[in-house]
Order: sequence, then structure tokens, then C-alpha cells
Amino acid sequence: MPDPVRVRKLPSELDQLPDRDAEETAEWAASLDAVTEHAGPHRAAYLMRRTLQHAETAGVPVPRLLETDYVNTIPTSAEPAFDGDEAMEARITAWNRWNAAAMVTRGSRFGVGGHIATFASAAWLYETGFNHFFRGKEGDGSGDQLYIQGHASPGIYARAFLDGRLTEAHLDNFRQEAGGNGLPSYPHPRRLPWLWEFPTVSMGLGPLSAIYQARFNRYLHNRGIKDTANSHVWAFLGDGEMDEPESTAALALASRERLDNLTFVINCNLQRLDGPVRANFKIVQELEAQFRGAGWNVVKSLWGSAWDELFQLDTTGALVRRLREVPDAQFQTYATRDVAYIREHFFGAEPALVELAKLISDAKIAECFYTSRGGHEARKVYAAYRAAVEHKGAPTVILAQTVKGYTLGKGFESKNANHQMKKLTTDEFKGMRDLLGLPIADSAFADGLVPYGHPGADSAEVRYLQERRAALGGPAPARRVHAVALPGPDENTARGFKALEKGSGRQEMATTMAFVRLVKDLMRDKETGRRWVPIVPDEARTFGMESLFPSAGIYSPLGQTYEPVDRDQLMYYKEAKDGQILNEGITEAGAMADFIAASTSYATHGEPMIPFYIFYSMFGWQRTADQMWQLADQLGKGFIVGATAGRTTLTGEGLQHADGHSHLIASTNPASLNYDPAFAYEIAVIVKDGLRRMYGPAAENVFYYLTVYNEPKVQPAMPQGVEEGILRGLYRFKEGVPATADAPRLQLLASGTAIHWALEAQELLSGDWGVTADVWSATSWGELRRDALEADEALLHGEQRTPYVTQALDGAPGPVLAVSDWMRQVPDQISQWVEQDYSSLGTDGFGLSDTRAAARRHFGVDAQSITVAALAQLAKRGEVPASAVKEARERYGL
Repeated sequence: MPDPVRVRKLPSELDQLPDRDAEETAEWAASLDAVTEHAGPHRAAYLMRRTLQHAETAGVPVPRLLETDYVNTIPTSAEPAFDGDEAMEARITAWNRWNAAAMVTRGSRFGVGGHIATFASAAWLYETGFNHFFRGKEGDGSGDQLYIQGHASPGIYARAFLDGRLTEAHLDNFRQEAGGNGLPSYPHPRRLPWLWEFPTVSMGLGPLSAIYQARFNRYLHNRGIKDTANSHVWAFLGDGEMDEPESTAALALASRERLDNLTFVINCNLQRLDGPVRANFKIVQELEAQFRGAGWNVVKSLWGSAWDELFQLDTTGALVRRLREVPDAQFQTYATRDVAYIREHFFGAEPALVELAKLISDAKIAECFYTSRGGHEARKVYAAYRAAVEHKGAPTVILAQTVKGYTLGKGFESKNANHQMKKLTTDEFKGMRDLLGLPIADSAFADGLVPYGHPGADSAEVRYLQERRAALGGPAPARRVHAVALPGPDENTARGFKALEKGSGRQEMATTMAFVRLVKDLMRDKETGRRWVPIVPDEARTFGMESLFPSAGIYSPLGQTYEPVDRDQLMYYKEAKDGQILNEGITEAGAMADFIAASTSYATHGEPMIPFYIFYSMFGWQRTADQMWQLADQLGKGFIVGATAGRTTLTGEGLQHADGHSHLIASTNPASLNYDPAFAYEIAVIVKDGLRRMYGPAAENVFYYLTVYNEPKVQPAMPQGVEEGILRGLYRFKEGVPATADAPRLQLLASGTAIHWALEAQELLSGDWGVTADVWSATSWGELRRDALEADEALLHGEQRTPYVTQALDGAPGPVLAVSDWMRQVPDQISQWVEQDYSSLGTDGFGLSDTRAAARRHFGVDAQSITVAALAQLAKRGEVPASAVKEARERYGL
């Protein structure tokens, strides 16, 4: 034992503060030294922790420990009374376990796969919630939001089968969706929109989205749009999933905003897809420290009631110390070895444990190490959930320990390969049946297929299940859409559209500013203005949105507890509890999670919201494309705005800010309608039609990606009759005037800011070379391609349709040259449907820092480069001399 006199005093931050009673301080230190010397360091640590817990309970402001012992947070003696029929719920859980395993096994005949072991470990985590906690959508409010762990989906289907929402035919179509009656492998609202609300199998996005969903619920409540006081967000996660950076990216936000309407339930079965999560360490302790450090309430439910006897015998603390030091992979091994191995390798670690083991029967050791986990007992899970929903002022994480593959037999339980194991044998099913006590006869296996099991539509189990759900507000999970068509802009708000349609006169205005001005006007609408949700990741001033700060306010659940430094300025920084702007800080992932929550509010809460998320275009699809797919999966609506778009418009920033490819990535997403408008009036037309398509009487499940530019230009007035072309993707903006009747002619197609280079090239071609060029505004290469693909599909079904791009360019003389501030693959999307000779210019390669002019010359897309490329196409056709190309290069210094 250390000599109290020789304990070395380390420097402390407390040394710089006055000690008003140094003698008392020394006495406390001496007492601790004495306990350490006479009773050992473990006893001293126990007393210190008891003291800290007492101080916390008494309201004394002391820091909390980041870790506690490897035991349950809630002792058995403190568990609340169980509000239900535990035996009945055990029978229901048994049926669900059986049917989940049967569904995947039957499907294995077709090689479609499936996962069994995850739900087997988590069955009680779900069943307890469904019977006691998860609010449905048929009661008051919006119900709870459930982020189901994707690999557990067979268990959710099994429960929906038990309560009559699915049939055997549905289960037999698990992972077989092509015929239209199948069940998706994982939670997927687009594939099964009446059941699933949240897609979760791009692991890591579920926990991130759950945090922002809980936050958005508060946003709606604080702004007076929807009473969400009774909505609770539950996110079911695997301990392996917590490796994903997105899983923990927003933990501090949840605690900072005191989201006690949020609970993470982490199924700690200690296994990833290939093996142990923290083979040489302890994932539960790591997660506890991480969440406590972030300010969360942590509830550990590790051990079942069988362990109570062992803990009562642990008078020396040796058992708790041993549990803390054994790494996860070794504990997994204990679950697969015989009792003799456990006695030798676990209890043989020190004499005190050897003596303790003498008091325990082999049967008790087997029960504790093989099956008795907190996540496998209804009362333990119930106690943890009750603690979570009753805790105020912070979100809660429940760390529930389970055995992966529990009840599936020795061939599955705790095996490293169980994630990849897709079926049980007949003998394994019979063993599972006997373990669960299910009345399934051997004769039911006669055809070689494992049978589904059901106690009957009028059985006590089904009645109990349905009564429980009725009391909690109806079935869960469930997705409901209440059709709420938003009215069009009122007369005053419509002026915003008209202002852009009139043009800017002699004043220059970037299209980024045009979009922001339009939205500011729309936010003043009496009916729909409050439904706009501006989202920006700490770049509002970059996009000219600072004028929204004092008028709309920045959302903060605390309001503004300080005096802003710019309080005397017109556009001061204003935070408010009912603020409308979500200014997320430097987190595009968080901003996208905000957008997803807002864009799906029409279904989650029956309250359609109109989010627009504006960002540097380089940091959108490139950085968070996975979330864009999540948005599409979840049937979200709204406007995603890539500002400072293109590879050459953002002067000086260079490669990492130069986006020339987001439209190409966006084109891969079927739900994304992608536009690259050149002029302010085009933005007005697109936004007006977007509001109709997404929020009108025949609302579509799509979202818009608009790219806007920070390059100020004079904005022209809208020509007559161009609306259809703007929306469909192409119209002729400026027809060339032939110098002579036989002048060579071509078509210049340009999108976004590139139209200004094309217009300048039109002048050069005419003035310097006698060539006539028509300039077309290609507002959407993607929509042109989408229409053409649909025409191709119609042709396969015997319907003659001509793609719009083919129609629009029909009869247009000369070759077609397309140019944009994007890589050539973006305009090349339409090439096969253009009947004329087609070529393109673009900004392929990496970006660079320079002036706009120099960057455009570098990529060969400026007016002079377009002119040379046009002459080259005409020379190839013999319409201008080949020497003209060389002469033009020399004249323009190319």
C-alpha cells in the first residue's frame, strides 16, 4: 500500500484558486490516504464514488465520472413495477422470433439473403417498446418516431404479421420486390410507404438523423406550428454501428439543446459483421464515456437477474473488477465454452474469485454467462425505458447487453459468422421451438419448409398485442400522409416572382442573390411564409442572407441569452426560440439532417414544410450524397441550392471549392430534379413550378437541386412563351441574325453562367467570322435526359414519342456545341438524342485558384475558346476553311 506521507502532490488547476480552509482540505486528503492504506485502493475508490453520487443527488456542482462499473445502472431493487403481463409478452416475442427466422430461412431457397441474428438479440428491446412506450399516430399529436435497426427488419415484419398487417404471402416475398408485392430487405419508406418512416441501413445516418429529427420536433413546437410535446424519438442502433463517424457527430448538439425527447437504444451484443466490436477492449465502457462526456444521460442494462446472486456474494469487489478487465472478445468466448472453462479462466484470475465460485452452482454459472443479459429480460428493458422517458434536461442512451443470435441455438449464438448465416436447419428449428415453448408439431415440417407460426387472429396473444397498441395510439411503426395542399402565393408575395421576371434593369445581380430575394418575399406570405425553413451551414453572409437574421431570427431553444456584438446594426445577429432559420454551424451533414427532417414533416407530423438548404455547391453532393439518397428514400421535398456553383465562378478559392461535377452526381438520383438556371426569371419559373409539384393538390415525392452563381450580371426580362422550355430544360434564348443568306450556322447550348460566354461567342462568330449562332439556355441537362429516357421506354411498349430535346432542336441548322461550367459529361447526357452533329466544352479536371477569366481560359470555355471550337466543328463539315481555326487561335491568343 502507498505510504500516505509520500503521496506526490501533482499540480492542479485548483492551486490557482484560494483555499479558505486548507486544514480541512488536508484532513479530507489524509482520510482518503488512510482508507487506501488500511482497506485498499478499491475501497477508497468506492467511497469516493459514493461521495460523488451523493453530491450529485444533493445538487452539489461537481463533475460527473465518465465511466461507472460494468454493472447495471438501475439495481433490481429499484426497478419500477412492470406494467403488463410478462408471460403473455414472452409468448408474443417467441412467435416473433420464430417467424423472423422462418421468413429468412424460407427465402434462402432463392438466394436473396437476410439477417437472423440481430433481431434474435434485440427482440425484447423492440417488444417492450411496442407494448409499453412507442406512441402510434392515431392518438393525439404525431406519435413517436422509430429509427429501427436495419438488420432487425425481419422481426418487425414478423410482428406486423402477428397483428394482421402482413400475410404469409408478404413474408414469402421478403427481398423479392420486382413483382410489386414484396417486402424490402431493410426499412425503406419509398418501397413500403405505409410501414416504414425512416431508412436506416446506410449505417450512421440513422443516429445522426434521429438527433436532428428530435431537434426539428422542438423547432416545430417552439414556432407554434405543431404540438410535439408527446413525440419521442427512439433510435435503435448496433454497437458496431457506433464506429461510423456520423453516429456520434451530433451528440453534443443533442445535449446542448437538452433533447430529452430522444433516446438511443444501443444493442451491445459485442459483435460487428465480422467479429467482436472491441475485441481487446470494452465497447460498453467506451460508449458510456463518450456519451457521458457529451452530456447524455447513460443507462446501462447489462446483466439479467441471475447475476444478482453473484453480485451479492462479491464482498471484496473482485467480481466487478474482473468484469471490468475482461475484454469483449474473451467474454464472447465464455458464452460458447463449458462451465469448467469459465471457472478456470474467469474465476481463476484471483483467489477471491476462486472462493466466490465455490458458492455458485454450475447451473447458475451457465445461466449467467450463456443467457442472462439485461437486454433479454423484459423487466430490465422496461426499467431502462422508463428511466429514459422520465429523465429531463438531456437525451438518454441505453446500453443494453445481449447475445447475438440468442435463442437460435449453439450454432448461432455468439458466433463470429452469425451475421452471414442465413438459415437454420430443421433440427435447429425444432430445438428453437422447444426452447420457446411454441405449439408447432413435427408434422408441420413435412414438406421440407419451416412453417410460419400464428396463434390465431382471435388468440389471447393477438388481442393483447392489439389492445396494447390501441392504448398507445395505433400500430407502429407506421407512416401516415395527410394530404395538405398548400395555397399558392398571395398577391403581395407573387410580386417576388414578377420582380425576377421583369429583370434587373441596369443593375447587376447574381443568381444567388436572385434566389435569396425571392425566398425572402415568399417568407412574407400570410399562408405559407411560416412554413419556409431556411437552412445554412454557417455561410449565410456569404450568400447574402444576413438580412433574414433580424426579420426571421435564428432558431435557438434558449433564445438569445447575450447581447449581440452587432446589436446597433440593421442586420444584427438575432437568435430566438421561435426563430425560423436553422444556422447549423460548420456541418453540412447536420444541415442535410435538418433538411430531411423538415422535408418529410408532411408525413411525420402532417405539417408540410418548405425547406431550402443553401451551401457551397462543392460541399453538397460531393460531401453528403449519401444523405441525398436518404432524402430520396424518405420521400422528402424541398429546394437544395448549390451556390457559388461551377468550376470557375468562385475566384481565388481553388481546387477544394471548385465544383464542376455536382450535377453529374445529382443526375444519378431519380428523385432529384436538377436545374442550372442562367437568369433570375428562370429561377422564378422553376421555384413557382416546384412549389406546385411538391406542395400542390397532386404533390409528387421529388426534391429540387438548383445551382446558382455568385457572378453579378444584368438580369434580362423574361421573353414571351419560354416557361415550358425553362421547365423542360431547353429553349432558344437569342436567335442569331445571319449576315448573309448562306452564312454558316450552328447552335450554342449553354447552362448557368456559361450562357454569358456563349452570348459573347455569338458576337465574335458573327463579327469576326461571318458565322451565325443561335444561343439556347439549357436550364436542365438532367430533365432533358429524363424525358428522353421515358421516350425510349415508351417506344419499347409500342408508344411513339419523340424526346423533347429532339423536338426543340428539330430543324435547327448546323452542328450543336454545348458548353457549361461543368465537366463535359454533364451536357453529354443528352448527346444521343440530338440529331445534329454534337460536341461539348466543359471544365474537366481539377479546379484552380485564379481570376474567372484566367480559369475559363485555362479550361477552354471562355468566349474565345467557344468561338474556336465552333469554327472547328464547322470546318469539319466543310462550311468554313480549315485555316480559320488556326487563324482564330492565333487571333485570340489560344
